[in-house]
Amino acid sequence: MTKTLIRFKAKLFRPAESEKAGSWTFLVLPKSASAKLPSRGMTAIEGTINGFPFQAALEPDGQKSHWLKVERKLSKSAGADAGDVVTLEIAPAGKDTEPEVPTDLRKAFAADPQARALWSEITPNARRDWIHWITSAKQEETRTRRIKNACSMLAAGKRRVCCFDRSGFYSKSLSAPKAAA
Repeated sequence: MTKTLIRFKAKLFRPAESEKAGSWTFLVLPKSASAKLPSRGMTAIEGTINGFPFQAALEPDGQKSHWLKVERKLSKSAGADAGDVVTLEIAPAGKDTEPEVPTDLRKAFAADPQARALWSEITPNARRDWIHWITSAKQEETRTRRIKNACSMLAAGKRRVCCFDRSGFYSKSLSAPKAAA
């Protein structure tokens, strides 16, 4: 089976709030391109940006589309910077990429071997949902409570976080970064 390439152009933006100014840019997929993907939630992709190959995970933008974080190394390789319009050809990745586990969740797993054991058995997609549920908390105390609850639920054998809107559309918990002026 051959992969269907999704071709589009998008403008690179610098995020308004970033931990390291200039360390990354982002783009928002046109809704027509996003609609061709298998999920409104986080989706692993592979493809090219200005002809340069890459693999990444698209994040849901809460508007039934996706956004892509473009690290500085990738934008340099693609010969693009904030303000430039880039050409992309993407397709869903053949293999699901492993999500990055936040430091506070990693520390909680170190203290809870039962939760960590089930975490290692669930799919990358399920792990991604748990991470999104935790990181979508707006307040630190909510995030801390969600980590504690996640460990408890995982230790009890719960493989999926219930009722989490993977697209962010209904809960408005996920969105693309705000672009710098």
